[in-house]
Amino acid sequence: MQTAHELFLHEMSDILDGERQLVEALEEQANNASRPELQKAFESHRNQTQKQVQRLEQAFQSVGEEPEQTECKGLKGLIEEYKTFAQEDPAEDILDIFSTGAAEKVEKYEISTYESLIRLARQMKHTKAAQLLSQNLKEEQQTLKKMQTFGKKLKPENMGMEEMEEQPRGRGRSRRAA
Repeated sequence: MQTAHELFLHEMSDILDGERQLVEALEEQANNASRPELQKAFESHRNQTQKQVQRLEQAFQSVGEEPEQTECKGLKGLIEEYKTFAQEDPAEDILDIFSTGAAEKVEKYEISTYESLIRLARQMKHTKAAQLLSQNLKEEQQTLKKMQTFGKKLKPENMGMEEMEEQPRGRGRSRRAA
C-alpha cells in the first residue's frame, strides 16, 4: 500500500465488512435483550446499520471503485467478545448491561474509523464519499449517545457485594500505631 487512495479503499472495505458483520450481531443482541426498549434499540440500530452498508457501497461507486475482500478484525473481535460473554449464561440484567457496554465499544470504533475516512476523503476531494461517510458518522454518534443513556438507566439486580456489606465498616477514624 503506497497511496492515500489505496489506504482509503482499504479502510472503507474494512468498515464495510464490519458493518455487514454488525447487521447479524445486532439481531442476536436484540434477541438476547430482556427489556423491550433495549430490544427495540438494537433492532433500530440493525436497520440503521443496513442503511450504512448501502451508503458505503454508494461511496465506493462515487469514487469509481469496488470494495476489496477483507475482514474487519477489530469489529469481529468485539462481536466475538460479546458472543463469548453471552455463552457464559449471565443473568438477564447483567447481559443487558454488558450489551450496552459492548455497543458503546463498537460505536467508538466506528466513530474513529469514519472520522479518519472522512478526513482522507476530503483531502482527496471525494466530496460525495465524504458526505455519505459523514451521514454514517452522525448516526454512529447518535447511537453512542443512546447506548450511553441506556447504560446509565440499567442497574444490576445483584451487586454481588453482600459479603462486603456484612463486614463492619470503619467510621472514618484512623488507627494509631501502638
